[in-house]
Amino acid sequence: MRRLAARSFLALILGLTVFVYFIPQVFITVGPGEAAVHWRRFFGGTVTDTVYGEGLQIIFPWDELYIYDVRVQQEERSLPILTSEGLSATAVISIRYQPDRNLLGKLHQRVGPDYATKVVIPEVEGAVRKALGGLDSESLYTRSRDLIQDSVAEVAESLAQNYIQIDDVVIQRIVLPDVLQDAVVEKAKQQQIADSYVYRLKAAESEAARRKIEAEGFAAYNLTVSKTLTPDLLKWEGVRATKELADSPNSKLIIMGNGKDGLPVILNSD
Repeated sequence: MRRLAARSFLALILGLTVFVYFIPQVFITVGPGEAAVHWRRFFGGTVTDTVYGEGLQIIFPWDELYIYDVRVQQEERSLPILTSEGLSATAVISIRYQPDRNLLGKLHQRVGPDYATKVVIPEVEGAVRKALGGLDSESLYTRSRDLIQDSVAEVAESLAQNYIQIDDVVIQRIVLPDVLQDAVVEKAKQQQIADSYVYRLKAAESEAARRKIEAEGFAAYNLTVSKTLTPDLLKWEGVRATKELADSPNSKLIIMGNGKDGLPVILNSD
């Protein structure tokens, strides 16, 4: 009995030791923003039709669970660019990307966990060099962002075939030699000054045209009114205005006009 008990105790200790040893291989935690791909050693290898989500996952100790960060990731790269003048420049770009979560198994099987180094960075850098290579310094400094955006669609389509989503490729800055950069900035400044002069000239021309039209309108109005004004009409308007003043309730001082056509002048005593 003692031998049986001792053997049972040893077996229990051995079992607990093996269990504790294999706990990290059996119970695996998938963290926030992560997903996992299951690799089966004896039953077909990589599971491509099932993606394991966040939380505790349990597998056989001889299998593997590969964990991927499926959130948007950002990579900053500095690329040397040669301008059409033969000068060296640097384009600092930012790449935002993420793996396609639903196709994570295929990505793991065909590319692997280092997909950013193998696929994303080379594809994007190649597209950026193709878009910016051979430009003159001024175009590189002023048009690079637009040219990059035009090439993003091609990169995104290419990487989608490798189960990767490209959210954006942004140029952070273009670094030119100091002398050349100062020249480009000064040229842009002078261009803005010239554009402001053109704007002011157009505004002045518009204002002159407006005043001309306004003057022509006043002239036409005065010509029309002068044809209808007669001495009798003017006298009648004066009588009517005098009557309106006389009918008001305020006290007044009346000065009689001189001559037959003179109208009384009514002054408010206040």
